[in-house]
Amino acid sequence: MSHDDLVLEAADGSRFAAFLATPEEPARVGVVILPDVRGLYRFYEELALRFAERGYASLAFDYFGRTAGVEKREDDFEYMPHVQQTTPSGVQADVGACVAHLRTAGCGAIFTVGFCFGGRNSWLAAASGHDLNGAIGFYGRPGPANDGSPGPTQRAAEMACPILALQGGDDAAIPAEDSRDFDDALTAAGVDHEVVIYDGAPHSFFDRKQEEFVAASEDAWNRVLGFIADYS
Repeated sequence: MSHDDLVLEAADGSRFAAFLATPEEPARVGVVILPDVRGLYRFYEELALRFAERGYASLAFDYFGRTAGVEKREDDFEYMPHVQQTTPSGVQADVGACVAHLRTAGCGAIFTVGFCFGGRNSWLAAASGHDLNGAIGFYGRPGPANDGSPGPTQRAAEMACPILALQGGDDAAIPAEDSRDFDDALTAAGVDHEVVIYDGAPHSFFDRKQEEFVAASEDAWNRVLGFIADYS
């Protein structure tokens, strides 16, 4: 494998940091990783390497280029003021730049994989014209945003690729009923999908609490790999 720190440019001219991991052999499949609210945190760079080990070119990106620049940050970075300044259109512009970079590198099939804030935006990427093969989200919020704008559930009919949702059954921030509503909306829209709710698993069971929730994390990882293999 090889890996590189990149600075990419979105269609609106904004520059943002990204981390690219590539396998030794040219990759036909690419994965865009949408991190949680911390942005380009080291866990997601390590995840990109895990995907590269499986033969997938993987690009994790940072949300905060517009407000915090493109430099590396310390663990004590105050990310929430920057999260609050992101916009759905800005996030999708960055996703588009990542997709374009992977396509230029030779990837014919592209997937998004997101976590928390990134999980929601990964699903929304399926409705944003990126021509994805699939969109995967871990513990994303499927309902309307705080400002009332439609979420993935409300935009299910716009989803243009298969969806995989991996949700915590004991997520204090996302009731299991919201995940079931998302499942129902995707079914009604005729979107190929699977919504998995892990009983007893909290929010962030795969990234921040992976050691504690090993069984759920391993099952989720295997489902991600199976989903990518099925739809590549």
